[in-house]
Amino acid sequence: MMEPRKPVTILLVEDDDADAKAVRRAFRMACVSNPIRRAVDGIEALEILKGESGLEKLARPYLLLTDLNMPRLNGVEFIRSLRDDQELHPAVVFMLTTSNREEDRAACYALNVAGYILKETAGADFTGLVSMLDAYSRVVEMP
Repeated sequence: MMEPRKPVTILLVEDDDADAKAVRRAFRMACVSNPIRRAVDGIEALEILKGESGLEKLARPYLLLTDLNMPRLNGVEFIRSLRDDQELHPAVVFMLTTSNREEDRAACYALNVAGYILKETAGADFTGLVSMLDAYSRVVEMP
């Protein structure tokens, strides 16, 4: 008999309050109940993933949804830090950004992101994004 799967927590790494609220609202409206935890930049996200600076360590399984343009540690630098860390290396990361630059997309895919999603393509209410992440987290076996 198979063990029940633990819910996949979404770590939303987003410095923009309006975008973070829109993503959370889209999850609620789609009745997707995955827990969502937010970090405002890459440094805080690393602290959450490692359980540093007095922050509770994020338990697996988790999926990261990160912005590209953030203060202190941008999305590419954040993903590079993940890939350089043996424990965090297997993290599943989706980039959510306004940047449609080929250089940014190439840099992210070179760091093995699972997807590069333009905020404008995802839509103001992010319903397509939420549906995709919900299906992904239910179907894919997470590390």
